[in-house]
Amino acid sequence: MRILLQFPEGLKKDALAKALELENEGHEVFLSSSACYGACDLPLEEANSLRIDKLIHFGHAQFIRRELPFEVEYVEFHIKVDVGKLSGALPSLMGKKKIALVTTIQHVPQLGEMKEFLEGHGKEVLIGTGKLACYPGQVLGCDSGAALSVASGADAILYVGDGKFHPTGIRSELPVFALNPYSGECVQLNLEIEKIGKRRRGAMLRALECERFAILLSTKPGQFALNLAQEAKRKLEGEGLTAQILVSNEFNPLSIANFREFECIINTACVRLAEDAEMFGGPILNASDLDEFLELRRATNKD
Repeated sequence: MRILLQFPEGLKKDALAKALELENEGHEVFLSSSACYGACDLPLEEANSLRIDKLIHFGHAQFIRRELPFEVEYVEFHIKVDVGKLSGALPSLMGKKKIALVTTIQHVPQLGEMKEFLEGHGKEVLIGTGKLACYPGQVLGCDSGAALSVASGADAILYVGDGKFHPTGIRSELPVFALNPYSGECVQLNLEIEKIGKRRRGAMLRALECERFAILLSTKPGQFALNLAQEAKRKLEGEGLTAQILVSNEFNPLSIANFREFECIINTACVRLAEDAEMFGGPILNASDLDEFLELRRATNKD
């Protein structure tokens, strides 16, 4: 069998050992060296060029559910942690009875243990389900539905995991806490989440001055949204604005900047790309913000 292996950057150190293991079983093995940003980012071009029989994607849960011309196996990466570290969140959760609990794929297998720990300390734990995530309680950079789907019945949201990338994607009026399961440190992230929201609103205001729009269409299989890009183009042109669709597997700020005529970007790729607006030198609006922007533009022009 001809197999292509794909690893995210943090797991590429394990690639050689896995390749040799499969070769010893009689398979022909190739390693994808392209950057991997998540389960949405399968290397289809490499896979099709090699005419593989199977792709093995390491590190993430299944994301792409459409049929592909080859078999895809997802090998999840789990890290067992000391659930007792959740005690670091208890002072922050004081006075908050109902807790929406979320984590990443690395810790999903221990979500039940985490729930029991919090319940043992008098909390009522709510675990929701996202639209794109594979498991209840799992959040992705592009899908915080596991938190938001139960937020209306919660007093606070607790994210268990390393780093701030995932929890700062949770747009909620509730207190949002992030508990590092290695150090036991717990921090509240609402100020950072609010800053992201302010940058979003600022981008919308700057876009009011723009007339020429670039619409980003990613060819990554989990991000490809042709209909959405075409719809955005029609809406912009319907308002008398100029719009063109830019297609790429990966959007480089310098490459985009070379299209000097464009003043604003409408993003149909990874929604977190909009947070990198400074790198692109101009306002970036996610496609989900387009209707709100156009309504604001009409109201502004009317005044």
